[in-house]
Amino acid sequence: MAPLSALAALLPGIPLTPPPPLPPTAPAPSLQRRVAPTPSGQLRGSSISINGIRQQALWLEEGGELWLPLEVLEDQLGVSRSSRANGSIELAWFGQTVVLPADRQRSLEDEVAVPVSGLIEAVGVNVRRAGGELKLELPSRPLQAIRSRDQGISGRRVVFDLSAPALVRQSDRGLLISAEATRPQLEQLKLLGLSPTQSKGWLGLQIPQEGERLSLGGPWRLVLDLPAAEGSSVAAAPAAPERDPRLIALRKQGLQLERRIGRIGSRQVLINSVRLDPRQVPLDLRPLNRRDGMQGLSSLSQLARQEEALIAINGGYFNRVNRLPLGAMREQGRWLSGPILNRGAAGWSSGELPSFDRLMLVESIEDSRRRRWPIASVNSGYVQKGLARYTADWGSRYQPITGSEMGVLVRNGTVSERYELGQLRAGVPLKEGDLLLVARGGMSVPWQTGEQLTLQSRASSSVGEKPNVLGGGPLLLKDGRVVLNGTAEGFSSGFIGQGAPRTVIGSDGRQLWLITLQGVNNPGPTLMETALLMRQEGLRDALNLDGGSSTGLVVADVHTVKGRGVAASVHNGLGLVPRDATPTQRAMVTGSP
Repeated sequence: MAPLSALAALLPGIPLTPPPPLPPTAPAPSLQRRVAPTPSGQLRGSSISINGIRQQALWLEEGGELWLPLEVLEDQLGVSRSSRANGSIELAWFGQTVVLPADRQRSLEDEVAVPVSGLIEAVGVNVRRAGGELKLELPSRPLQAIRSRDQGISGRRVVFDLSAPALVRQSDRGLLISAEATRPQLEQLKLLGLSPTQSKGWLGLQIPQEGERLSLGGPWRLVLDLPAAEGSSVAAAPAAPERDPRLIALRKQGLQLERRIGRIGSRQVLINSVRLDPRQVPLDLRPLNRRDGMQGLSSLSQLARQEEALIAINGGYFNRVNRLPLGAMREQGRWLSGPILNRGAAGWSSGELPSFDRLMLVESIEDSRRRRWPIASVNSGYVQKGLARYTADWGSRYQPITGSEMGVLVRNGTVSERYELGQLRAGVPLKEGDLLLVARGGMSVPWQTGEQLTLQSRASSSVGEKPNVLGGGPLLLKDGRVVLNGTAEGFSSGFIGQGAPRTVIGSDGRQLWLITLQGVNNPGPTLMETALLMRQEGLRDALNLDGGSSTGLVVADVHTVKGRGVAASVHNGLGLVPRDATPTQRAMVTGSP
């Protein structure tokens, strides 16, 4: 569930103090299973217990300061986060706030971590270490009252009056709150369509759609803004995937689902694979993206439900701090996010196997005097010096990503607006056909209003000409050969050599493969081990996607794979959606007449 970006006007009967300003997001990283003091006196671990619920997650203690990943803070503790243009982050939790500049953010392998000792101590969280495990405990307290108000088409606001601060954890289909509800309160929540459960100090709520949440102090409150549900307010519990009639019908047509232990060298790896011939099985491979623009994160389950995907895996990289994409995403011929750093990508048309290659967009702007300026990126959260272009496919409004930007808005080939330094701060509405050129890193834009500009664009590979494209990297296999070159695709040596859960899309020349890999009593395979394992499995082409805590697989609305044991929020994914074909094919997929 995403944190609140803003609270609407105060509602009668539910007074709320104004919230702190709100969030944007940094890249996703990996795990270390052992806890060991480092030469610098650090203590690291890869296991965290939160009120008795144990999970894989990195932590670091250094100089008396505890560092935790942002994903743990937001999705497992309930901290709200805001990002600012200068790269700083504001954390807010039950009236406590802390602002962390960019130099107070660091990488824990593939996770972005921040120092949190002061924040969690102020809220009352008890911190202990037991061997290699970090234990975080905040005793559950009685829930005092529940208040709700219908907000019309925007949904419903529910306010929980608490006896003390509470932990708020995301679960597969909702939230877990460390609070004790009475039987009448459970009945009240049931009438609100939240299907409550109470077990071992955790109040569970089923929330079929992501909304916004905020914790407030003095008095302690948890505020949930729930969007209006489409159709029934409560989603029916999904059947076990092996009993889902849709999957049963598709298996008869050639869909294969497999879960088994594989081996690479001396290491065991849990392999989950989905295989099908898209020319025979009536499932379309589609990018899964948020509908409200490129900024923001969602659960993989929600992305799958939104597109009615029967099967889904997580997709490409993103910045977990500002929640923006870092790589290629193309849907039906529209670049939602352009490729970066000549990284690997997969491209496909409906009903065919994907093609794989490294990919760049080669673009430039030409003026009426035939002068040209190169464009460095397209609809991207990847920031570099030079010109970047943005369109309405990025979202209905462009907000500056850095603190020093200027630009021009081009409509119908003509510069219609010019924005000097600082003038983009308020944002620029983007309409269909608009082209916003943004200059960064000290570069200025030379054009004035009324000038004619022409965009020239081509893809470096035929993969980029396919209607659907998803980027990741590194490219692992091509035409049966190991082509792994992480350095050439802009990945760090630490990332290249680390072991982590993995997500892979590939092909054996006959079938599409969607694969997740998790280590068995080890952090997971390295990239080279992943490439060799994919070739060992019989693949000819394979592309590494985002991994670590982002690794996920949803089958028939059940989140069957969670990279490190918890369903982390992701930016995008890949889904297999029942093809809307003939009535006979549709009946075979749905299992209905």
